[in-house]
Amino acid sequence: MKTEPLKRSKALQSLSREHHYGLLLCWKIRSGIKKSVDIERIKAYTDWFFKNSLSKHFSIEEEFVFKLLGNNHEYVKKALADHRRLIRLFEDAKNIEKSLNQLEEELEKHIRFEERVLFPEIQKTSSEHEIELIMKIHSEESVYEDWGDEFWK
Repeated sequence: MKTEPLKRSKALQSLSREHHYGLLLCWKIRSGIKKSVDIERIKAYTDWFFKNSLSKHFSIEEEFVFKLLGNNHEYVKKALADHRRLIRLFEDAKNIEKSLNQLEEELEKHIRFEERVLFPEIQKTSSEHEIELIMKIHSEESVYEDWGDEFWK
């Protein structure tokens, strides 16, 4: 039995587009590692991506999106725990290669969880007005193509 995907609320579409760039980050890490690119080059890119994109994305989700379900909701608790774990992996300067391997796996799982479980639950339980407030607060920024070292190619 095939289920139809839930149409993403317009207010959440920019966050979903940012998730796409997060999935691209995972692919770039995998590609770089597979091509035996110097791990420091990959780490420099992930640091830049976290600072210029993902940290802001996490903040918007934590300050505005997750609150629609409440911090005691099981999905929000999982998402917040994921964010903490992902931040630790981004900040790890000792075991960089291991952290990058874990990061690309865990970030992908986290994004899939938000897209397939958390966001649909938010849309199901929140009013359109509540969700539209996110759109007023958040606008997608285009900082994704501002990196010169395309090690993944």
